[in-house]
Amino acid sequence: MAMKLLLNGDVKDLGLAGDIVTVANGYGRNYLLPRNLAVEVTTANLKQIEGLKKMRAARELERVKDFRMLAERVAAVDITIKERVSDADTLYGSVGAKQLVDALTAEGIVLEQDMIKLVEPIKTLGVHRVKVRMHPEVETGLKVGVVGPKDNATVEWGFRLGVALSRGVREGARLFYSWPDGGGGGRW
Repeated sequence: MAMKLLLNGDVKDLGLAGDIVTVANGYGRNYLLPRNLAVEVTTANLKQIEGLKKMRAARELERVKDFRMLAERVAAVDITIKERVSDADTLYGSVGAKQLVDALTAEGIVLEQDMIKLVEPIKTLGVHRVKVRMHPEVETGLKVGVVGPKDNATVEWGFRLGVALSRGVREGARLFYSWPDGGGGGRW
């Protein structure tokens, strides 16, 4: 014999809060009802669950809104991961979701590791586009640059030279010449 119950909360492999489910008498009486996971189907309980559903929907909308704002921040960030490479410019290891989450945390963006959707770990140098899914309705992309120690130095020196030249020849030469440790080369 079966009984109909109204779920108070989400029950794995059975249903979500507010669903009316049909279960075996023993399962309902011995498991769901004593743990307050379900109640009998009455008009009062139906009204109460409808109120809970509305509150849940409002909370879900707020979560989606927060995730959308976070997605904009993630999309605006470019991450550079420095990895060891062989003489043939191949990575000794790979870049996984944990390293990406750590790099984002260093930028002030906190994500869960399972939000990073890598088909497989990144195993090559270069710029890669990684999918980040924060919610079934919110998805964005993250630009990740994987560089070796030499590539990173070239990128940094090129950037610093551009900054230095934008400040003028004499000031630029002073900055460029003394850059690596903040005062190491000499001054004009």
